[in-house]
Amino acid sequence: MPFALIPFLLLVIPILEIAVFILVGNMIGLWPTLGLVLLTAIVGTLLLKQQGLSTLARIQADIRAKRMPGRDLVHGVMIAIAGVLLLTPGLVTDTLGFLLFVPKIRDGIWNFMKSRVVVVAQGSGTSGTWNSGARGPQPDPRAGGGPDVVDLSGEEFERRPDPSSPWNDKRDGDDTPQGRILH
Repeated sequence: MPFALIPFLLLVIPILEIAVFILVGNMIGLWPTLGLVLLTAIVGTLLLKQQGLSTLARIQADIRAKRMPGRDLVHGVMIAIAGVLLLTPGLVTDTLGFLLFVPKIRDGIWNFMKSRVVVVAQGSGTSGTWNSGARGPQPDPRAGGGPDVVDLSGEEFERRPDPSSPWNDKRDGDDTPQGRILH
């Protein structure tokens, strides 16, 4: 999403929420509308706990099996966003939050994203780049392999001071470490 849309959304979403509050309040009344908002927050919290913990367990199982948990990580982020949307007072944000709790909708978003995202794994025992849609470490042909590594022995490596460096200030031809003065 382009960052230019964020100020627009920060203006439009509250206006939309107020309009929906007024419409629903006129249909069912003030107290039922407020009760509905409170009920969605409670149900959202319960769904967040249930689906969040099951997603976390799948992520941990994938990591233990040395598989890239790309799908479950994205689902976890979507579940967290759904929880935030449900805890935000408003019927529009509640609707969006409940939609993100539906696994088929999350899978649709995942399928849309996985062709556009490349996951780079770094950490103990893993290296390289994997296609985010893969369930196991499969090299991504677009990544072009890992970083170039040059292995030098102590005799092959030589450090030369850069005369243009500001840290290489020599005073009066004295190039001993005691004769160097840093400004």
